[in-house]
Amino acid sequence: MLHPNTELQTINPRVGCGVFATADIPAGTIMYAKDAMEIIVREEDLLYRDKKYREHIEKYSYTEADGSKVLSWDLAKYVNHACDSNTLSTGYGFEIAVRDIAKGEQVTDDYGMLNIEQVMSCECGSRHCRKMIGINDYFHFREDWDRKVRAALSCLHSVQQPLLMYLGGETRALLDGYLNGTDNYRSVGELERCVVQDVA
Repeated sequence: MLHPNTELQTINPRVGCGVFATADIPAGTIMYAKDAMEIIVREEDLLYRDKKYREHIEKYSYTEADGSKVLSWDLAKYVNHACDSNTLSTGYGFEIAVRDIAKGEQVTDDYGMLNIEQVMSCECGSRHCRKMIGINDYFHFREDWDRKVRAALSCLHSVQQPLLMYLGGETRALLDGYLNGTDNYRSVGELERCVVQDVA
């Protein structure tokens, strides 16, 4: 589920649509939480084998560490990439605003965190644009992503959190443990897809 203070807008014919903030959203705000209404698709599912659905699934879903694809039921599927995105995924399975998002600003994510399966070209226009979103971006950017996420998590309890109720009990316990200093931080590396190989 995407944060309620957002709306879909058309950007241009090339980009299509994007998600924009309808109010100021402070850093530390949970922007997306995987809720019970999300559609989970696995490669063996009949839905994924059907070409007309597979193309839509591949375009609008993200891939979890176990290889399953998550297709959001709401506007979350329209969040675009930016190399200096204002939200990032966390090792706790939700996305957080890593800086203040102004009313009218586009809400963006870093697709390098979504276990993409092929290199994508990028024209996000930021001065730090990587030009390519790679399948190995976790290796290159994990430390920077973790630094930004940790800073955002430090603000978690000081801002309104309309999506907090959608985090599962285990996630809440792990998160509270980290914020209280009793558990270790869960790196964004927890999201990276692990490909199991047979060892002869």
